[in-house]
Amino acid sequence: MTTDIFFQIATPAEALARLFKHLPFTPSSERIGLDAALGRVTATPLISPEDSPAFARSAMDGYAVRAADTYGASEALPAFLTVDGEVPMGAAATRPVQPGTAQLIHTGGMLPPRADAVVMVEYTQPVDETSVEVLRPAAPGQHIIKAGDDLAAGDPLLPAGHRLRAQDLGVLAALGITEIQAAVPPVIGVLSSGDEIVPADAQPAPGQVRDVNATTLSALARQAGADVREFGVAPDDRAKLERLTRAALAACDLVIISAGSSVSTRDMTAEVIGGLGHPGVLVHGIAVKPGKPTIVAVADGIPVFGLPGNPVSAMVVFGLVVAPTIRRLLGAGPADDPPRRRARLARSLASQTGRIDFVPTALQERDGEWWATPVLGPSNLIATLVRAAGLIRIPLDAGGLAEGAWVDVEPF
Repeated sequence: MTTDIFFQIATPAEALARLFKHLPFTPSSERIGLDAALGRVTATPLISPEDSPAFARSAMDGYAVRAADTYGASEALPAFLTVDGEVPMGAAATRPVQPGTAQLIHTGGMLPPRADAVVMVEYTQPVDETSVEVLRPAAPGQHIIKAGDDLAAGDPLLPAGHRLRAQDLGVLAALGITEIQAAVPPVIGVLSSGDEIVPADAQPAPGQVRDVNATTLSALARQAGADVREFGVAPDDRAKLERLTRAALAACDLVIISAGSSVSTRDMTAEVIGGLGHPGVLVHGIAVKPGKPTIVAVADGIPVFGLPGNPVSAMVVFGLVVAPTIRRLLGAGPADDPPRRRARLARSLASQTGRIDFVPTALQERDGEWWATPVLGPSNLIATLVRAAGLIRIPLDAGGLAEGAWVDVEPF
């Protein structure tokens, strides 16, 4: 067990840097269909196997024409063209457009041979069943999508490490890619500890509370792309805690222990984690509030986290250090910056230099401006997060924020 760095505080970035030195992880992969691919992470780069679109087609409802036949057309002096049929939808257009003629075409229809433009139907006037007036000139290429305009065969589609979105699946389907190689989700073991903790389906005795963290941390892990196994609640007994933790370590790719609230329980958790394997505890304490008493460790290649027992603290720390680690196990790149709401601060907030503070906040719109009202309360009150729309991040050495200051609210 490594004990010389206990309570030497690290920033979240420093904690991750120490951890990632011990995680040169290459994820295993599996082949899956598109129906199971939403939210999964690509294990290999994807390349377009063909041109998209595969043929030139119309971008508008109108008439396929030779642009030269429309030059000089105006409402006062329209171009008169013979309508030579209609381009069939879902079938090849094989009849060429002859000089002085036009073919009725619909959006997405295949451009017939020798046509080089489409005149929008709004700029035409039917004369009879076989002729039409064109009221504006068309330029070559106008309202046409050429073959390969969207993607050419061999173009890169998606890199390895990309989390697949609905639009990504649509592009793959359009190209006939119905299976992909995806990273196998890491298995996250979640267990809680503390004599005061009972399962969520139990009736707490006086002095006991239901296990909030197992549910919230498991949900966050699934949201991050992992599979989850819950290992229950360990009492404040070192042997039992170690037995449960080692069982989780043997079955999982990452282990989260939500420690009890007392200092003695946290110390016992740190000792157990430190004895699980090499190199042991890397960080014991991170410079954030809430969430300072966090443990970051590696046990023979498997990351282990000791998170605070307070629910708000545990959720904040999960986002800072556990979620990035899950992304690393998936082979995914850094997460995009979350969308933020710019708002004015409704009341001043104090902050201690040397740490990052996270404050839950509600949002209200007043006279066209958004205002952030801090939802204050101890970090063991989970309803604080339910009432809040997001978190205000107070930077490391800001020393607080003044009422009326502009802040970025990171939504949940």
